Amino acid sequence: MKQSVLIIDDEHRFRELLARVIGLEGFEVFQAKNVREGFKILEKEPISVVVTDVKLPDGNGLEVLERIKKEYPLIEVIVITAFGTIQDGVNAMKQGAFDYITKGDEDDHIHVVVERAVEKAQMQSRLKHLEQRVESQYSFRNIIGESKAIREAKQMAQKVAGSDMSVLLQGETGTGKELFAQAVHQASPRKNGPFVALNCSAFPKDLLESELFGYKKGAFTGADQSKKGILEEADTGTLFLDEIGEMDPGLQAKLLRFLENKTFTKLGDTKQQSVDIRIIAATNKKLKKAAENGDFRDDLYYRLAGFTIEIPPLRKRKEDIPILANFFLKRVNNRVKEIDENALHLLEEYPWKGNIRELKNVIERAAVLAEGDRITVDLLPPELQKEYESGGHSASNTLKEVERSHIKRVLDDVDGNKTKAANILEIGTSTLYRKIEEYGL
Repeated sequence: MKQSVLIIDDEHRFRELLARVIGLEGFEVFQAKNVREGFKILEKEPISVVVTDVKLPDGNGLEVLERIKKEYPLIEVIVITAFGTIQDGVNAMKQGAFDYITKGDEDDHIHVVVERAVEKAQMQSRLKHLEQRVESQYSFRNIIGESKAIREAKQMAQKVAGSDMSVLLQGETGTGKELFAQAVHQASPRKNGPFVALNCSAFPKDLLESELFGYKKGAFTGADQSKKGILEEADTGTLFLDEIGEMDPGLQAKLLRFLENKTFTKLGDTKQQSVDIRIIAATNKKLKKAAENGDFRDDLYYRLAGFTIEIPPLRKRKEDIPILANFFLKRVNNRVKEIDENALHLLEEYPWKGNIRELKNVIERAAVLAEGDRITVDLLPPELQKEYESGGHSASNTLKEVERSHIKRVLDDVDGNKTKAANILEIGTSTLYRKIEEYGL
């Protein structure tokens, strides 16, 4: 696709000459004799570069530059004038002009300046497109679900995103804690800074320390060159510490010291460094209980848990399962169009110990196996069907077994809250207590 250049100049002969020169370089050229005509063209055409004279019948080229930078920030502007002064050139560059050219002196290489300006405009456009893709991929809109549990978690995360508070995300493996962390970063004032993730359970203690703080050349055997740590990599952005509950107690103390003054020392170094980062931590443990039991430093826990968000497991947001399943199906396969009603019912009843990650894998597997345009029960993993049958849906189960299984599942879903369970089961609380005793739950 040809890149477009707009020339705004009231001198007809100069404008025509410039249009021919620029057109010979392969650009599509539009012409305007005044500011009003120029902005009419900008409204309709995808212009990459504007070449504007300083003196115009209905305005000033520097005012044109200022307005373009406000309304069309991705367009590059070259300012030309017959009577150039150093001060005008300085003012133009301060306002964001790509270049400032004096007529007559630099006519022979203006096409080179235009080429460079077009290249920069294209690069800016690609960068903006990439930023929009990243924002779309990691925004709160990408956290799928309409259940009350997930809506409450998203609302909490959106409220804290604009601040600089530490955030602790608690939830089972596979619930989407990293997706929440990325969404908080993307909605924060730090979104243009880096988002750096470190899984604390993936490294042994010594290696995790060097990953976190970095090291100087010669700090240990094999350290033949200095290495930046994750803290440096995340400067001005967000550091996501996944599975923080698995961190070694000695390293927890060092992390706490960093959080208190935002300074650290590389391994093998004596000089302190400071960075400006926000910490988001995640764990699949009940970290408060771990701190109370002495399995995690309580002072570090209170530093990290400035704002705690519980990410609900999939079994507590069953109404989201069809939405998520169809979302994964559309993303992975264009040939398979739908999920059979019986298969969908099976998915809704399954306890999903691996949560969203497990559901995603099941849908992707079924889509690969499908020969038609729908996912049927026989395409789901055997263990899923077995789990469903053992949950009280086998034809050989007695009515009492089915009732016991159903009551147990409801109690599990509400964390043992008898009042909530009775409301869901549509029975009295006293009846529920009697059933619990009768079935030994």
